[in-house]
Parts: sequence; C-alpha cells; structure tokens
Amino acid sequence: MLINKITISFFVLCLTVLSSYSIFAEDSESALYQAYENHQSGLQIQGGGIVIEILPDDNEGSRHQRFILRLATGQTLLIAHNIDLAQKIDNLKLGDTVEFYGEYEWNSEGGVVHWTHHDPQGGHLAGWLKYNGQTYQ
Repeated sequence: MLINKITISFFVLCLTVLSSYSIFAEDSESALYQAYENHQSGLQIQGGGIVIEILPDDNEGSRHQRFILRLATGQTLLIAHNIDLAQKIDNLKLGDTVEFYGEYEWNSEGGVVHWTHHDPQGGHLAGWLKYNGQTYQ
C-alpha cells in the first residue's frame, strides 16, 4: 500500500512539473509572438525551436554562430550566439531542437535572440543555449 501511495505521489508530481513546463513554454512563445507583432526589443526570453537553417558564422567584430529556429507558433527566430565568449555548438544539424535564454530584438523576419552567453563584465543577465543535454554559455 505504501509503495502505491509513493508511486501515485511521484506520478502526480511529474504531471505537475510537465504541465507547468508546457504552460511556461506556451507563455514564452506567446510573449515572443507579441514582441514581434508589437515591434518590441530588449525582452529577456526563454524558449526553444527546431533548426531550419544554419548560416555561416559572422566573423566581423565579435564572432557569432548563427542559425534560424522555427517555433511551435510558426515564427522564425535568428539565434546569434557569441562564440568569442561561449563555446560554439558543434555538429548542429537541420531538424535539431535548441533551447535558448537570451535577449530578443525585433526585426521584420521574426527577430533575433542574442546575449546567449555569460557577461564577463557582469552587467547583463547571463543567457544560454541548450543542445543535446549540454548548456552553452
């Protein structure tokens, strides 16, 4: 009887965590969509999407790894990940899932997320990318 109560409690806890994650993910995508529709920038946001395009690294000034994600809403989002301050994601492929936390900047093509790394000066919130169980920051 005790094992059943523990098993049921664990199951309920798992469902609670999973449902709160999906609500959070939906809220993030809704916030990104609203930021795009309202031409907002400077929004610190977390989300994730599917890689639909891998662009050449931007090597002018601070170097950035660049790729485009498609969110569940259909919105596209350019990720500009500073590879002078954080490790580059090697072996990234089309169709892969990448999670992000960074600063959203509006543009007419869906927007850009940058600051997906630590700030060595300590003046900006640290961002990150998550890919295949590894965090890049």
